[in-house]
Amino acid sequence: MELTGAQILLESLKREGVDVLFGYPGGAVIDIYDEIPRHSDLKHILVRHEQAAVHAADGYARATGKVGVCLVTSGPGATNTVTGIATAYCDSIPVVIFTGQVPTRLIGNDAFQEVDIVGITRPCTKHNFLVKDIRTLAKTIRQAFFLARSGRPGPVLVDLPKDVMISKTEFVWPEDIVMRSYNPTYKPNVNQLRRSVDEFFKAKRPVLLVGGGLIMSNAARSLTDLAHELRIPVVSTLMGLGAFPATDDLWLGMVGMHGTYAANMAINHADLLIAVGARFDDRVTGKVSDFARHARIVHIDIDPTSIRKNVNVDVPVVADCRLALDGIADIYKSRISSTTPAVDYSEWLQTLAEWKQSKPLCYQKSSNIKPQTVVETLCRLVKGNAIIATEVGQNQMWAAQFYTFTTPRTLLTSGGLGTMGYGFPAAIGAQLAFPDKIVVNIAGDGSIQMNIQELATAVENRLPVKILILNNMHLGMVRQWQELFYNHNYSSTNMEAQPDFVKLAEAYGAEGYRITRSEDLESELAKALASPNTAIIDVHVEREENVYPMVPAGAALDEMLLV
Repeated sequence: MELTGAQILLESLKREGVDVLFGYPGGAVIDIYDEIPRHSDLKHILVRHEQAAVHAADGYARATGKVGVCLVTSGPGATNTVTGIATAYCDSIPVVIFTGQVPTRLIGNDAFQEVDIVGITRPCTKHNFLVKDIRTLAKTIRQAFFLARSGRPGPVLVDLPKDVMISKTEFVWPEDIVMRSYNPTYKPNVNQLRRSVDEFFKAKRPVLLVGGGLIMSNAARSLTDLAHELRIPVVSTLMGLGAFPATDDLWLGMVGMHGTYAANMAINHADLLIAVGARFDDRVTGKVSDFARHARIVHIDIDPTSIRKNVNVDVPVVADCRLALDGIADIYKSRISSTTPAVDYSEWLQTLAEWKQSKPLCYQKSSNIKPQTVVETLCRLVKGNAIIATEVGQNQMWAAQFYTFTTPRTLLTSGGLGTMGYGFPAAIGAQLAFPDKIVVNIAGDGSIQMNIQELATAVENRLPVKILILNNMHLGMVRQWQELFYNHNYSSTNMEAQPDFVKLAEAYGAEGYRITRSEDLESELAKALASPNTAIIDVHVEREENVYPMVPAGAALDEMLLV
């Protein structure tokens, strides 16, 4: 039976198990939208901006581990997705983006709403396709999903000319995909695993550093088992939060520019660093020449180009994180005998415990509401059992520091690109995936306005997403840098001219709460969280509160500014 391109697209999505599609219609994709109502098994979510479509698909992917999918029209519809695509690319998130395109005969003729989206997104996609022949459409879609989810995940764009969508061909679904030029290495080299285990027996002060790649590979259980087996302390990047329970006694906290004292000190005093699914971003390493300066480094990553890119390592392991960790655990256990006793890092753990106790995360209380208190109160009320999305800036760092993440895929945040406006649409994606979970977007008063229009999306779909605004009437993180490093020159960071967020919520049909007194914080926050409706919770916090600890630009991790 022959199908149109639009029918082939939707049938392909069904075969890939796609149940939610985020999108925004337009002329180039109108034939696809004409077909969507005939597919009752596919839920289409109409966003109010194409950037939000990608962020929502990204949040859905992070929360579920599945591929997120979105559909937009050509020209400005396609270009509006670029920030979302780059966000997913930097954090290795599996998203497939379908963009409409002018008919093939008009490509290159400056037709109405024509843009070379393949060329524009080539630097920020894992791969992209322009489908010129309907006979290749099904195979291309199959390849797009395969590329997005396999190896190091990432966004893949498929550009769909209008004439391809209305022409017909026989539908043939390729069950197996073989791409000769693309063969990710999943299984680790056994000799490299043995070398890794050798390092454990030599070390006195080891540290496990975990990143977002470990979560992407579903390796949290393997990590926890290995850490407990060897009694090795664990730190994580921002993207790795939730991979290891923050309630565990081996947990030291987040590492990097706003990492904990114990975590940063552990990195720069360790004699062995085992990095798993982390790419050594500059926000993690601080001054690279002083990063882990006493340590030998084992680096496990599925992407060979990430190894030795930023930091020299002694034992590279190119593999899936879970398979590598399980392999290391098996080899280690096989070596333990009466003549080869188990490793003992008790003295190191004692030193770390003293660091944790002497300089924990803290802040000075005052009569004003502290943003850290808001995050702690939220965590206590939801008992850590929520999905937390964040915007970018101080709100993001306070969420990372003061919310206790115990399970993977419960923190959705833009780590690599640092995209303001990411959190709210990502929360919408997560809430659609998990309708019975509490989903909270921790935001700043500046960043929430980047995609505030998605209130209409949340209300229309009756999503109980909560937007928790830490309102300090500033672009807080930039203001902090201006205070500390630019002689208090507060240039363009005052945000006093802002909307009444409660009235704004009500205008969209959502609920609005305003909290200005410390004594009202817990009761009002609990009331808002219990509501079945979309809600903005506008909490007026200390206006000039800073995020500490902080590693200044160009400084080493152990040169932190403390409270």
